[in-house]
Amino acid sequence: RSSLLADLFGLPASGRQNGVTRDAALALLARVGLADVAQATAGSLSYGALKRLEIARALAADPRVLLLDEPAAGCNAVETEAIDHLIGEIAKSGIAVVLIEHDMKLVMKISDRVLVLAQGRRLAEGTPREVRENPAVIAAYLGEHGTREADRAHG
Repeated sequence: RSSLLADLFGLPASGRQNGVTRDAALALLARVGLADVAQATAGSLSYGALKRLEIARALAADPRVLLLDEPAAGCNAVETEAIDHLIGEIAKSGIAVVLIEHDMKLVMKISDRVLVLAQGRRLAEGTPREVRENPAVIAAYLGEHGTREADRAHG
């Protein structure tokens, strides 16, 4: 049985981890909101917590760019909000975040720039406001209801 610390760094549950590695792992768990479950097994976590653990593992590599493919897929509203906040904090820390996501409300809320693809081709690119007002994007993805949702998400 291994802990999140061992899972985070792919270490055996041997207890031989040095203090620096342990402190770094605990700091990453705190960063993604999992400090309170640091001694739990990964298998005991909720789906949203597992998603945040995956992000912590990626952050352990100290990336300059973080590629996230539908990080909130399958999460409930509370978990999605936590992941949304986490992604925003990561971006504010100076790590570039490339997000592949179909949840337009999430995209519009946390993105500075949006690139919309349709059938593998660029449909639109710009700020969230520019994209949500683009007629081709509205027709392909948002529809009238989606446009109102995107407006509420990004202001």
